[in-house]
Amino acid sequence: MQFTGGTDFAGRYWPASLQRHGRRLGTLPIVFIDLTLHFVQKYKSMGRKPSRKPATTRKPNMREAILCAAEELFSINGFNAVSIRDIAQAAGANPGSVTYHFKTKDGLLLEIYRRHCGPMNRRRSELLAAARRVRDLQDRLEAIVRAYVLPAFSSGSDLAGGGARFTRLRAVMSAEGNEAARRIIAQTFDDTSHAFIDAIYESLPHIPRNEIVWRSHFLLGALYYTLVTPERVSRLSRGGTDGADAGNAIEQLVRATVASLQAPALDQPQAQRRRTAPAKN
Repeated sequence: MQFTGGTDFAGRYWPASLQRHGRRLGTLPIVFIDLTLHFVQKYKSMGRKPSRKPATTRKPNMREAILCAAEELFSINGFNAVSIRDIAQAAGANPGSVTYHFKTKDGLLLEIYRRHCGPMNRRRSELLAAARRVRDLQDRLEAIVRAYVLPAFSSGSDLAGGGARFTRLRAVMSAEGNEAARRIIAQTFDDTSHAFIDAIYESLPHIPRNEIVWRSHFLLGALYYTLVTPERVSRLSRGGTDGADAGNAIEQLVRATVASLQAPALDQPQAQRRRTAPAKN
């Protein structure tokens, strides 16, 4: 093949001296050698398997990992005792990742409440709406109390409906009295709490609303304690009942709460119940 032009097949420019040299080589011009090497290299590269990067374990969503780690630590150690560094270490992250996603520890706690309480409050509202349609006042009261209690037990995933871990966290936050936690709790639960108190008052109009507030407060404490320390029931019953049996715990809470709600108000005389002593022989 004789090369006579100023450019080769690839469009590259060749100086005149190399053009003349190529013509002197006759059937083996420099451009032929150059292109031959090019095609050989191309052929080798076609047969070569593409290099693969070493397999790496896919990291979970860092934001989710931080939320889970913070919730676990808060539920065990409380809010005040846990630092940003503690959360980062538990999540396998660096402290900068925590502040990037949530700004502050308060922001992290607020997001934990949001992700749990959105589903839980919606479920409670759905059950409450159904309970209010029950005609019989006794059955309605039981349905209202069950609508409040059930969502706290309804999911072992610790997401939909709340879960035991989040309820532990709520109990610890309430006990600590941290101002930020108190503000987040009020922001999250007050509207739903007012709706339940109003519904109970409609079923028990002869009981002052202020007393219903107290009795609802006792229900919340019983709910916390039942979820946080179920082993205490098993221990004190000497194995006669399983404190971790959610179904039984729900029914026990509902019955005890309904009975307490129906007790006479403090400013009302309690009905005298005479007990006849057994006759002595």
